Amino acid sequence: MSRVVEVVGSIPAGRVMTYGDVAAAIGSRAARGVGSVLAHYGSELPWWRVIRASGHPALDHEAEALEHFRAEGTPLVAHAGSGSYRVRLDLARHTPE
Repeated sequence: MSRVVEVVGSIPAGRVMTYGDVAAAIGSRAARGVGSVLAHYGSELPWWRVIRASGHPALDHEAEALEHFRAEGTPLVAHAGSGSYRVRLDLARHTPE
């Protein structure tokens, strides 16, 4: 848990990692485990910076995540007519050192 918290806490504003990216950064393949940690401790972390592999934010948190993404200048792609969006992973993906 503490390793997930450390990685998520280190993601810079305007950048993102997928659940799988966070898992890989701690030497795991347990992307769902990352989601579980965020479900329990996410309110204390920049949870919106961890997204699905498709570039979409966590389910049921799209509106709140969008506010954060806009405030941080995270690159987004809007889906015309649907009101949905995704993060441009090619521009926003963070790779920890």
